[in-house]
Amino acid sequence: MESDLTFVAPEGVYSLTEDHKPIPVAHTAPHPQYPTRLSTITVRFPATKQPAIQGLGQLLGGGKDFWKEKGLAPTPAAKDDGGSVSSGDTPEDVTSPDVGGSQDATTPTSIVMPDQNHGLFSPPAGGKRRALSRPKHNMRTTSSTFITRLQSVEGLTKVLQAKQGEVTYLFYNSAKNFYWVEAGVQSKEALARVAFAAHPTCHDVNHSTASHEHLDLIIGFQTGDLIWFDPIALRYGRLNKQGRISNSPCTAVRWVPSSPNLFLVSHADGTIVVYDKDREDGVFTPQAPTASLASPPRPLTNEPALPSPEASLPAGEWNPLDSIFVTIPPWHPVNSAGAQAGGGRGDRDKAAKNPVSHWKVSKRGVVDFVFSPDVKYVAAIAEDGCLRVIDALAEQLVDCYAAYFGSLTCVAWSPDGRFIITGGQDDLVNIFSPWEQRVIARCQGHSSFLSGLAFDDLRCDGRTYRFGSVGEDNKLILWDFSSGILHRPKLHSHHHRLSMSSSLSLAARRRPDALTADHSTLHLPPLGGEGPLQRYHPAPSRNEVAIVQPVLVKQLENDMLTAVAFLPRWLLTGTKVGHVKLWIRPLPTSRKNGRAAPDAQDLDWVS
Repeated sequence: MESDLTFVAPEGVYSLTEDHKPIPVAHTAPHPQYPTRLSTITVRFPATKQPAIQGLGQLLGGGKDFWKEKGLAPTPAAKDDGGSVSSGDTPEDVTSPDVGGSQDATTPTSIVMPDQNHGLFSPPAGGKRRALSRPKHNMRTTSSTFITRLQSVEGLTKVLQAKQGEVTYLFYNSAKNFYWVEAGVQSKEALARVAFAAHPTCHDVNHSTASHEHLDLIIGFQTGDLIWFDPIALRYGRLNKQGRISNSPCTAVRWVPSSPNLFLVSHADGTIVVYDKDREDGVFTPQAPTASLASPPRPLTNEPALPSPEASLPAGEWNPLDSIFVTIPPWHPVNSAGAQAGGGRGDRDKAAKNPVSHWKVSKRGVVDFVFSPDVKYVAAIAEDGCLRVIDALAEQLVDCYAAYFGSLTCVAWSPDGRFIITGGQDDLVNIFSPWEQRVIARCQGHSSFLSGLAFDDLRCDGRTYRFGSVGEDNKLILWDFSSGILHRPKLHSHHHRLSMSSSLSLAARRRPDALTADHSTLHLPPLGGEGPLQRYHPAPSRNEVAIVQPVLVKQLENDMLTAVAFLPRWLLTGTKVGHVKLWIRPLPTSRKNGRAAPDAQDLDWVS
């Protein structure tokens, strides 16, 4: 029954229904250096047409209902009370927007505890909230040399006004082009294509601000530049213009969930930078990381602190396995809190610029990162072969896990926050339990480097979890695993369940003779001679970890696969050159048949 257009999974048949290809590239053009990335959003158009409004409806509410059931629903958005302007290209005669508390405009999810007093992602202590701002510059009439061409479908405004019901939009990059297309329609023509002078490398769409009039996207580039783009109005703003804050290539960008203005960008120089889309770029030079300036993590429990492992390092050397190095700008929320008592509001607003904060995470490039569902933690992977779990509110490293071999290339966090999965150059998918602070399983099935991972939210029910992976071997693999494997470690059954809020990792509580050999990448610095680092976890050997077998392996005949995503109606795959395929999912079945947990035959142990 399987063919190039179909494949059969336990829940039914997936069928290729449509594909989107970028514009043809001349044969003499070099092979794309930066692979295609996918961003998606589903919106609901109003049932009746509204005059003088350009399409796009209110954000689809299905996802919100799901999070309400989990107790993670965001608080209601604040009402508009004023205007604001963009950054980057803002003329000098335009006054700066009300940004004194702009980092506080975030509406945190309900799981964030009220006693969390850090100001980075927290709401303001009082006062009015700003209206959602819009990009200042018109892309159709711009004279910027950074935007080389804009091509949109004929009559775009009328096309959007005619929409009703749910509509799914896809955004992807290919070469120096950025595409906006609609899924599930017969037309293969892109709604808009923007050509830039530099290569787009990453992008993300803000789900919390989407409406029938407005979408917020952030696009990162190889030059470090950032574009804040509204495809509905075809308007844009620029941040980190000409690499003013960082000229290192952008590797990933993520909006802070439920925030209308904050987003994070990772760079190839090993940094993660926090931005506010409403702020202008400030004059900023990050400090050089040194051990003397890197403050140790503040204990979040009453447990005594262990001796610092940095004592075994050469004087002044910062160890990225045990901490992140935070450069705090003068307008950082920590400093802004003190300014409230001594300065006027106008002075604070005028001073607030980008970046909001600057994290030096690794001595090698940060490849990707994702937020935890409760928005309190960030899971970041780097070319040094480490997965780092960072407390985003306290801006501190919680744990650092080494890959079995080589660099890590992709990462995803489960919808309920219990598991983190990573793929890398060891051809393995590793399943981590950040709450248990260990690797609980490895998935074997790929024969080359992994390039993309994603959880299928509809098939993750807290007991059984489904995710998909793609790799340079052109395999699309579906995996199921049961949380029951957490309770069946083969060798070490003495792991204690710890709180993620603890600043002491599991590695610090193990006996030195219980540590296994480190099979991870050679890029890591030595651990020192006084025992393991507090937050560093070497990769366990193969016979210590359960092996998960694939549910389905589909060999696709196309260019190298680089992206995978799950939507309620489709499974999406993307190739390095921008060929996006949509596979329609089988009709939903009962929970018993559609979410059957893998039995013992799906989990193997290597002796």
